[in-house]
Amino acid sequence: MNSLSYLNHELAQFPSPEFALTDPNGLLAIGGDLHPKRLLSAYYDGIFPWFNENDPILWWSPDPRAVFVPGSMNISRSLKRHLKKVNWRFSVNQAFDRVIEHCATTRDGQEGTWITSEIQQAYKVLHRQKRAHSIEVWDQNRLIGGLYGIAIGQVFCGESMFHRQTNASKAAMVMLHQHLLAHNFRLIDAQVMNPHLASLGAKSLKRSDFINLLKRFRDIEVASDTWHPTEVYLEL
Repeated sequence: MNSLSYLNHELAQFPSPEFALTDPNGLLAIGGDLHPKRLLSAYYDGIFPWFNENDPILWWSPDPRAVFVPGSMNISRSLKRHLKKVNWRFSVNQAFDRVIEHCATTRDGQEGTWITSEIQQAYKVLHRQKRAHSIEVWDQNRLIGGLYGIAIGQVFCGESMFHRQTNASKAAMVMLHQHLLAHNFRLIDAQVMNPHLASLGAKSLKRSDFINLLKRFRDIEVASDTWHPTEVYLEL
């Protein structure tokens, strides 16, 4: 039976995602905190936090789930031409704090951001623990795009992206796919499907199928140098 759980500040186990509400889709629990152990426990079980400033922490596991297989991104001919024309450079984990801060910047038409200062601090801690990672896009020395997320074994759980020049966030996604494919990742969790993700090649999976794949890949270790801060090179 679908039910909503209320969490306290103890590091208790999350309820199974199968108990998440259908309306709103995927809401599983309320409360708790953003302690690194709780966050990692959530992602390990296919759960993520998403809430507005001044609201209680909300934990989600929607059905269906939007996913990519690394290397399956749909790169349009116009995007490929654009990326070949610009002289951008790319990096991994060289500016995580700046990426999440840019992602938190209120966009046109938005009244606020779900990437609150509390969220930012929590994920910066996870980055220092080598669990949260970023891809950066640079125009000379200016950070113009990027994304961040959490690595759980061979699964990358994407959280947010930003751009300051046209196509810079898409370029970050292309670079992420290339990087994950080169390091034997098996799945990218994009959370909730939308037209933009669909246009890039994301697929919808039933939550049960997503959880089964997560269980297959979440305990497999990847190469120790996968997330070493470095420049990376886009191949088209």
